[in-house]
Amino acid sequence: MDTRALHYLSYGMYVVTSHDKAGKINGQIVNTAFQITAEPPRVAVAINHENLTYKYITESEVFAISILSSETPMPLIGAFGFHSGRDTDKFSGVHWKEGLTQAPILTEYTLAYIEAKVIGKVSVGTHTLFIGKVLEADVLNKGEPMTYGYYRQVKKGTAPRTAPTY
Repeated sequence: MDTRALHYLSYGMYVVTSHDKAGKINGQIVNTAFQITAEPPRVAVAINHENLTYKYITESEVFAISILSSETPMPLIGAFGFHSGRDTDKFSGVHWKEGLTQAPILTEYTLAYIEAKVIGKVSVGTHTLFIGKVLEADVLNKGEPMTYGYYRQVKKGTAPRTAPTY
């Protein structure tokens, strides 16, 4: 089997965030976030079981998706993609606001955001696919969304061990 064929699937770059019951916040870079239905609007995200964001989404049953601009600097991607919220405050120095669900939403380098309440989940091995009912969404900035291909080819980014495309 030539797994390089999977490289031709298109993905975006997003920061998925949530909070725990005590109000602590966390977020991570994901490339697997997508709309499932239009009426009613439903979205899904894939989160690795090892990640702190997985724990927070499981506890709070909410998540937010910040859709990143192609202009997003690598240090921001690195902070949310290659560091654990167990060891560092990923939101230090980052512009964000609390959303309707109390999940943090990045406001800088974010084109739009979507907030959702978990209505289902499917374990898919190392990851869980969280299915969410869209509660809120808004467009914040104009620009081009960052694709995973752009991140890899233009920005020369790599994937951490816990990414679904590793």
